[in-house]
Amino acid sequence: MTSTDSPTVLSELDEHGVLLLTLNRPERNNGWTIEMEEAYFGALIAAANDPTVRVIVVTGAGRAFCPGLDMIALAESAATGKRIGSRRYPMDLARRVHKPIIAAINGAAAGIGFIQACCADIRFAASTAKFTSSFARRGLPAEHGITWVVERIVGYANAADLMLSARVVMADEALAMGLVNRVLPPDELLPAALAYARDVAHNCAPISLAHIKSQLLDDLERSSDEARLQGLVLMADHSGTADFNEGVKSFQERRPPNFSGYDAELRVMRGV
Repeated sequence: MTSTDSPTVLSELDEHGVLLLTLNRPERNNGWTIEMEEAYFGALIAAANDPTVRVIVVTGAGRAFCPGLDMIALAESAATGKRIGSRRYPMDLARRVHKPIIAAINGAAAGIGFIQACCADIRFAASTAKFTSSFARRGLPAEHGITWVVERIVGYANAADLMLSARVVMADEALAMGLVNRVLPPDELLPAALAYARDVAHNCAPISLAHIKSQLLDDLERSSDEARLQGLVLMADHSGTADFNEGVKSFQERRPPNFSGYDAELRVMRGV
């Protein structure tokens, strides 16, 4: 296990190629700050560009995942009208990373924390976790395109409920509406998320994961026929690769596959 820490985000890469990122301001319940934002998004970009990283797990230190923008910063912004930060990375950056991201939601996820949970590909939640969009109860619109994301996860009716009421939803209800994939006892959450990530890291080809994640996102705005045609193009591209041959050979030989890494650079433009 190797570790690269910042004050606000801890980063641990294990021998399986699973990177664990921990939002690390437990004394403030992991309230979001610009420092944390820079550290988290910087870690995601570095992970995307590191072929030794195959799967990413993100969680929170202490009892919360992330309850949104730190209330001190939020109060200052409300009082002064001053924008919080400039030239920021897009808040949906996690969706652009060409590797699976699993959110292990250990506690409250609200506001920006809710956005980051929803922008992960797969969400495991502790049975004590709770979710709220929170924006309507703070006098804000839905920020950073989160309505687009949430509607595609849970459908219009559930998205309207979550966004318009901004009510608190507990883990079991989040599971029932499809907001999370799995609910576990708190002490089983992170081990289960890491075990899932390691299974994917060991048995799935990184190039396949990158293309399938892209297909899942891009197909949200494609017609079914466009999706079919794109799948045919990618199938042709994959058919002659070493990883495709290894996938077939390992299946025939009844052994775990030994896939190569996927080397692709992620570049993300900052906004204003």
